[in-house]
Amino acid sequence: MDRGRLTLMGSTVCVMLTVHLSLQLLSQHVSSWRKPKEQKAILVIILMAPIYAIDSYCGLIDIHGSEAFFMFLDSVKECYEALVMAKFLALMYTYLNISISKNIVPDEIKGREIHHSFPMTLFQPHTARLNHHTLKLLKNWTWQFVVIRPVCSILMIALQLLDMYPGWVSWTFTIILNISVSLALYSLVLFYHVFAKELAPHNPLAKFLCVKGIVFFCFWQGVVLDLLVASGIIKSHHFWLDVTHIQEAIQNVLVIVEMVFFALFQQYAYSAAPYLNATAVKDKKKE
Repeated sequence: MDRGRLTLMGSTVCVMLTVHLSLQLLSQHVSSWRKPKEQKAILVIILMAPIYAIDSYCGLIDIHGSEAFFMFLDSVKECYEALVMAKFLALMYTYLNISISKNIVPDEIKGREIHHSFPMTLFQPHTARLNHHTLKLLKNWTWQFVVIRPVCSILMIALQLLDMYPGWVSWTFTIILNISVSLALYSLVLFYHVFAKELAPHNPLAKFLCVKGIVFFCFWQGVVLDLLVASGIIKSHHFWLDVTHIQEAIQNVLVIVEMVFFALFQQYAYSAAPYLNATAVKDKKKE
């Protein structure tokens, strides 16, 4: 078998493993459906790994796809990433019994200090007091990415199809999206630091790393591949496959392999054990 077939076979096995592990965890949560508000958010987050794996697998199978096709696949992953960030913040709010829409902020966390870092101190005071307004601001900083990402994706695909996508437009979208995702991640990190003590029983660091890790690896390995192509280290040795498609293939294979490890990590970070235990206790009381 040639390298192409071996790569496709290995990728198929990895996708199947990711889907199996994710569905297994999903079924555990569904069978112990005790806290719908929390578990609905968890289900959305768990689906991130198989969606990324399947999306990348589609790109690997159709390796001759157009730039618009690969842009569409990337947009699917990144739009779902935006949804996951919003759901992750919603999950943390649920753990803390915070409701922005109903203006519910527990008295024990009101007035707590929030310390902003540079460059946010250019727009916000270095120290702020926690109240309904500051919590709403953190939520809006996360949700802006949920809105901006799909809007940019639609515009990018439309311009690509209309053949109106020069280099400066691509860089403009890249800058906008990087600022947007950085602001969303900043708000999540800030939220975690402020409520680290209250969130400790829920293993928030592992949960956050599941989300941050997928985003981090996908983004930075894409940057590294761009540099390797620009420096000539990655180049085409095929008359039927140019360097852009080779780069996309490498990126897709890396994502497919990584999602197996993230699906395994999710078994720990988003374990259904707390809900299984709660179900067992409830059944015992009934007896």
